[in-house]
Amino acid sequence: MRRVKLRSTLVAFGLAMMSGLVLAGPAHAAGPAYVALGDSYSAGNGAGNYDSSSGGCHRSLSAYPYLWKNAHAPSSFADTSCSGAVTTDVTNSQLAPLNSSTGLVSLTIGGNDAGFSDVMTTCVTGSDADCVNRVNTAENYARNTLPARLDATYDAIRAKAPNAKVVVLGYPHMYTLDVFCVGLSATKHSKIDEASDVIDGVIAARAAAHGFVFGDVRTAFGGHELCSGDDWLHSLVVSPGWESYHPTATGHASGYYPVLNANS
Repeated sequence: MRRVKLRSTLVAFGLAMMSGLVLAGPAHAAGPAYVALGDSYSAGNGAGNYDSSSGGCHRSLSAYPYLWKNAHAPSSFADTSCSGAVTTDVTNSQLAPLNSSTGLVSLTIGGNDAGFSDVMTTCVTGSDADCVNRVNTAENYARNTLPARLDATYDAIRAKAPNAKVVVLGYPHMYTLDVFCVGLSATKHSKIDEASDVIDGVIAARAAAHGFVFGDVRTAFGGHELCSGDDWLHSLVVSPGWESYHPTATGHASGYYPVLNANS
C-alpha cells in the first residue's frame, strides 16, 4: 500500500510539474526592431486618429507602420515619418533611431520630390493642358533627378542600419479609369495615374539596386481608387486640406499594411 501511495504521489507530482512547465512555456519571440520613415503616405495623412505629439507631421495611429507594430510586437519601434518630407528630409532628420540592431525599415518617399502636391493643385484648378504639362514636368524630374536623390537616401539608410530589411513602398493609382466619375476629366485621371507608374518605376529600380524590397501597392488598391465608390482614398478635402488625395484608414488597413506585411 505504501508503494502504491508513493508511486501515486510521484506521478501526481510529475504531472503537476509538467502542467506547470506547459503553463509557463516560453512567450512568442518579439518582432524585429522596426523603424518607419518617409512622407505623408507613411505618416498617415488622411487616416485620422492622429498622434497629437507629432504636430505638423500628422502621424496617424491608424497608418500602416502602427498597424504592423500592433500586429507583430517588435522589440522596439520608432516612427519619424513626416508630412511633406522629401528625400533630403529623410536623410537629414529621420534616421536617428536606426542602428545595427534595426531589423526592419519601411518608407514611402519620392512623391514630394517630384511635386505631388503641386501636380494635384494644378490638375484640380487648371485645364487639361495645364495638368498634362505639369505631370510631364514631374515625370521628367522623376526620371532624371529623383534617382540620384533616392540613391543618396538609400545609402544613408543602409549605412545606419546595415542589418535591416528595408521595404520601400510605392504610391497607388489615384483613379479608377473608364468609369463615370464627377470631378476631373478622364484626361486628367489618366495622366495622374501615369505619373504614379513613372514614379513607382523609378523607386522600384533604385530600391532593387540597393538590395531593398519594393512593395507595390497599385495592385492592392486596384478597383478601390477614386471613382470606384470605395473609401480607400480621399479626393479633395476642404478641411483639413492636407488630407486631400491621401489614403484613408481603410486604404492603410486594406492597401498598405497587407503589402508591408507580405514583404517584411
